[in-house]
Formats: sequence, C-alpha cells, structure tokens
Amino acid sequence: MQIPVVTAPTIAIVGSAARFPVRRIFCVGQNYADHAREMGSDPDRQQPFFFTKPADAVVPGGGTLPYPSMTQDLHHEVELVVALGAGGRDIDATEATAKIFGHAVGIDLTRRDLQAAAKAAGRPWDMAKGFDRSAPIAALTPGAPPTTGAIGLTIDGEPRQSGDLSMMIWSVAEVIAALSRQVELAPGDLIFTGTPAGVGPILPGVQVRATITDLEPLEILFDA
Repeated sequence: MQIPVVTAPTIAIVGSAARFPVRRIFCVGQNYADHAREMGSDPDRQQPFFFTKPADAVVPGGGTLPYPSMTQDLHHEVELVVALGAGGRDIDATEATAKIFGHAVGIDLTRRDLQAAAKAAGRPWDMAKGFDRSAPIAALTPGAPPTTGAIGLTIDGEPRQSGDLSMMIWSVAEVIAALSRQVELAPGDLIFTGTPAGVGPILPGVQVRATITDLEPLEILFDA
C-alpha cells in the first residue's frame, strides 16, 4: 500500500493570496466571567485551562455546513482566535504578543449533550469539542489583536452573544504565556481565547454570523 500524502489545513489571510498552515488548535475555557458563571463556575477562582481540537476541524465561513451527527444540542461559542507565527516554551507575557502572526473571529462548536454526558461519567469530552468542522474561522488579519472591541454572534439576525474583548479574565498575552508552560508552542498553532455569555443552541437550517470589531465576519449556514 502506498504511503498517503497528507496536507496541512490552511486559513485565508486578509490581503494576501498566501494561506496560513494550521498545526494545532488549542482552546481556553471560560475566559469571560459572565460565561464562567452561566456554566456554573466561579471566575474569581478559575485558572486558565485548555482543551484541543484537531487541525482539520478548521472550516472557512461563507458556506453551508452539514448539521453535526450524534447531537440534539449543538451550541455556538464566538471567540477571538490568534494564530502564532513563532513559538516557544515558558514564554513571558510581555513577549507573547510578538509571537502572534494574525487574528480572526472563530466559532467553537460544541455538542453540549455529549459534553454533559461525558462530564457526568467522569470521561474525556474530546468528541464534544473535536468533531469534524467544529472550528469555523474567518480570514486572518495580520498582526496582534486589540485588547478592546465588540464581539458578538447572531442567529438568523437575532443577537445571541454580545460582549467586549476587554471582558477577558486572562488577556491574550497571559493565555499564550500560560499555555506555553504546559506545551511548547510552535508556528501554525491556533488559540481560541474564550467566549462571552449567551452560548446556546443552533438548530438545523439557521444562519450563524459571528463578528469582532474591524475583523472579517464569519457566516455559516447549517443544513436543514
């Protein structure tokens, strides 16, 4: 049998014909106080924690996605995503933003019912977060992200999530520094930096639009 050729998933870059290769996807959980509370946690006591998605969970906006299998409770979580152009371990927060290649708006799709069942059984919840096409992301805007700016999500034009990047418990630089103490980061790594309150269900047949001030919006239509 012939050895297969595997190509890395890529993301569009604003103003460029080149594309950004994706190595790994990390996500920080409950990085907005209001979201931590709606999920039943105490934001004043929560240290950064992380989970992962496979690189090929990335999917661009502007198209139609099949509704995910094995769920009756698919949830949206709009997030600022940063893409690393350089890596390292034990990165100091003061040096972290220099590692960023670009940033974009993304959606962390979650099969919430599978996650709840896994948590109740004390089992890993990888399949609740790391399923196919679970990381839609818009084109990357080069450079480090701002520390303030509106972040939100609508479904069929109705507001569902609304917040500001300044509401993060841990800044982007602090998130990168914390993650680099657990794994050695590398060029091509993506980090989803958390979601504001208002996460909720996505039904088949709806249009989802995620936005962050001054970034390319992300629009996804789900099959009915």
